[in-house]
Amino acid sequence: MDNTSQKRALQAYRARLSQRGLARFEVLGRDADRDLIRTLARRLAENDQEANQIRDVIVEAANAPRKMGGVLAALRSSPLVGSGIDLTKTRAEGREIDL
Repeated sequence: MDNTSQKRALQAYRARLSQRGLARFEVLGRDADRDLIRTLARRLAENDQEANQIRDVIVEAANAPRKMGGVLAALRSSPLVGSGIDLTKTRAEGREIDL
């Protein structure tokens, strides 16, 4: 594609986007999230007060530390904690096998 009209049109389109402060980029995500991501991108491109609020919420959620130990916390909050139930497994030697 030397300097065809398609190439010039694409360059002009990208230049117009750049002047508006926008850029095209590709993201990978779940197919079920396609509409959500497109809607979110459209809303953020408006760059108004609401877009800034959305941006702040997303940045905060993305930067939040991941919680570790969820299973351990659930086990510790179990109603069986402190009930005195003996959950130790008895050790059996097994049976004799005659080969």
